[in-house]
Amino acid sequence: MTDAYECFKVSIADHVATVTLDRPPVNAQNRRFREEIVAIFDRLNDSAEVRAIVLTGAGKTFSAGADLKERPGLADEAGAYPRHNRLVRASFDAVMECGKPVIAAVNGAAIGAGCVLALCCDILLVAEEAFLAMTEVDVGLAGGVSHVRRFFRESDARMLIYTARRVHGPDLYRMGVASACLPAAELLGFAQDMARDIAAKSPLAVQAAKRSFNVTEGLALRDAYRFEQSQTVALSHTEDTKEAQRAFAEKRKPVFTGR
Repeated sequence: MTDAYECFKVSIADHVATVTLDRPPVNAQNRRFREEIVAIFDRLNDSAEVRAIVLTGAGKTFSAGADLKERPGLADEAGAYPRHNRLVRASFDAVMECGKPVIAAVNGAAIGAGCVLALCCDILLVAEEAFLAMTEVDVGLAGGVSHVRRFFRESDARMLIYTARRVHGPDLYRMGVASACLPAAELLGFAQDMARDIAAKSPLAVQAAKRSFNVTEGLALRDAYRFEQSQTVALSHTEDTKEAQRAFAEKRKPVFTGR
């Protein structure tokens, strides 16, 4: 991907895309930011070169949230709020619905919409000094409940929303929200190593697994497992699955082609 973006940097190596939020000073999310993240993740979704993605922030901040300078006037212009809300949802959905696993390397503050963006990823890794905070109540707003509930237990989710308190890296790890908490200097390398581990697996199997996570989240157990079984049946006819099984029997490393 050679396109130049105003708010992001994108690099690809070893089947891993690293997407860096780069809108100084605090990676606040405005309309341009949201349009670009949709375009980037849609392209990564369709790129055969990419099998896993790392999402992180430039500087000391992951994302300080929505750019509130864009908000005045939304309530006064007919149709402005529906357009705004549609794009906000799309910016989060593009990450959640991307067929490739996304690892959030939360390097610093992730506030409001920045917190939600991190929670849209598949795996959360945090720096020791990083924190998540939902500060909507401090500016007379409310939102993010559904996303927060996916990672936090009910009492902790309500605490985060009602109090706007910061929850720092070590506590996020202790609470089971983050899979690892590391010194800031080690975070990106750790995330990219994990992404390379994912990229070494059958891309079709990994994508089917993510599809199962997304589709079954709101289903009853019986229906959810039936869907998962349908994914296994579909995979059994692919060349990658046959190659994986041959490699296992022959005690060698499989070579995946994505077919």
